[in-house]
Amino acid sequence: MSDPTEGRVRPSVSESGKTRTAPEAVHLRPARDDDVPSLVPLLLRLKRLNEEFDPLLRVRDDAEQQARQILKADLANPKAVVLVAEGSDSDRGKVVGFVRAHVRERAFYAPEFEGVILDIYLLPLYRRHGAGEYVLKEMTNALKAKGAGLVTAEFPAQNEIATRFYSKRGFRPLTAVQARSL
Repeated sequence: MSDPTEGRVRPSVSESGKTRTAPEAVHLRPARDDDVPSLVPLLLRLKRLNEEFDPLLRVRDDAEQQARQILKADLANPKAVVLVAEGSDSDRGKVVGFVRAHVRERAFYAPEFEGVILDIYLLPLYRRHGAGEYVLKEMTNALKAKGAGLVTAEFPAQNEIATRFYSKRGFRPLTAVQARSL
């Protein structure tokens, strides 16, 4: 018999013993083609947030079209994983977040394959209640199942929120990318 709460995150309880106002649960599932229209605005919200961290991350005018193409390509790519987070209660069945990753070969290093988390986004109401950690855990498991022996996350260097999130979960800097305008 399967557990009816499997795949869901329960809200955390504050120190006063009161349940926080977060939705009761977040459910994860693999993304489908019909999710793309719901995922595009979330991906664009994330990229616009990234733009706030650095002017070199200015969102292009054709970003919506690019997002649609990238998501469709990922859904067809056997080395990509896209998971959708759905809400519960009044948000039941509504896409409230997602995580997107690829498995890449590491030509010179062991382990040979790396799972790279490219994007992770949850609507603000669904943050800070264990949902992000749950999404990360499930994506890590999916990447491991695809052969990854290492998981990394790419995000803007000045995004201190992401740095703290990943650091608390055992991630550390591995490589650096430096940039300048031309």
